[in-house]
Amino acid sequence: MRAMFDKEGRENYQELPLFKKGKEIFEVVHQICQLIPDDDSPLSSVKGILLEDVMMLTVKIAGASGGQLYDIKMEAATLIRKSARNLMIQNHTLEMFGFEYTEYFQIVRNLLEEFRLLFIEWVSKFDQWNYAIDRCGLFNPPGVGPFDKDPDEDIPFEGWDEEDDE
Repeated sequence: MRAMFDKEGRENYQELPLFKKGKEIFEVVHQICQLIPDDDSPLSSVKGILLEDVMMLTVKIAGASGGQLYDIKMEAATLIRKSARNLMIQNHTLEMFGFEYTEYFQIVRNLLEEFRLLFIEWVSKFDQWNYAIDRCGLFNPPGVGPFDKDPDEDIPFEGWDEEDDE
């Protein structure tokens, strides 16, 4: 088994159970999308939406794993959650537009429930102490507000002069 972290200490997102589940969901959605006729304009539009949402799951996991700041990770988590929720209800859209294989979408919904449980665990491991204050107030760790003073502002910084290097 490969390490969960690379040489620089970043998360190896490809080894995360959440990422693997996202790939599994992609494969199933992709197979279902292949059943959608290309000459059916409304269903083709739904196909595009399905593929966009399912790709967002793994792309944003990779992006969040590359960053360290809490607010960046939470922003990616929000987009993942939105895409997963969109996928969860797309069977209704497929049904409304006359897709004849909507029963296959229950497989996606079951996988999304497994994904949700892994997602909860993944988000719970975000380091709340490694943050920059989100001045919009959406992605701050508990207890940090958008108008709080940034504690890093009090750290004195003396720049290096060329004379100091000698």
